[in-house]
Amino acid sequence: MKHLVQASRLLALQRREFIKGGVALYAMALANPAFGLAGTDRGADKKTRSKEKNMEIKKVGTQPSGKGPADWFTGTVRIDPLFTAPDPALVSGASVTFEPGARTAWHIHPLGQTLIVTAGCGWAQREGGRIEEIHPGDVIWFAPHEKHWHGATPTTAMTHIAIQEKKDGKVVDWMEHVSNEQYRKD
Repeated sequence: MKHLVQASRLLALQRREFIKGGVALYAMALANPAFGLAGTDRGADKKTRSKEKNMEIKKVGTQPSGKGPADWFTGTVRIDPLFTAPDPALVSGASVTFEPGARTAWHIHPLGQTLIVTAGCGWAQREGGRIEEIHPGDVIWFAPHEKHWHGATPTTAMTHIAIQEKKDGKVVDWMEHVSNEQYRKD
């Protein structure tokens, strides 16, 4: 037992010395411009530091919801914009809610699309594929130029976050509506 107490004291002493040494090295680095840390974490020139940062927070409710246009959707659809990254970034995202029976028209994305289902139960289909049921937590990827559609089931609403990138200023090419025959689950 005596050896354990001595070992514990030795470790505590070594830890304190290690921390002191680390603090001393950090202080020397701050004082020496060659390390490039001068002014770091010292509260100096807050004006300059805040200009270097570009964090932006879009508060909930500050961007108006929109109705999904009839040219692009069948049924009742609400689009809540989430973000459009400033140039040079290309990504944008929206939360899209489909009432029962609502769906997109066939469409493609020049750089692909990711869907993250957040509520309800929906369907997604790529051209030539079968209709797949999607649920909260599911993440769906459509490859660039993959013709597809997605929406709610006939009886249950569905919400997903849609994320896509623009190419030549465009994020989507809309096509023909999904017919009722195509929409029925096989």
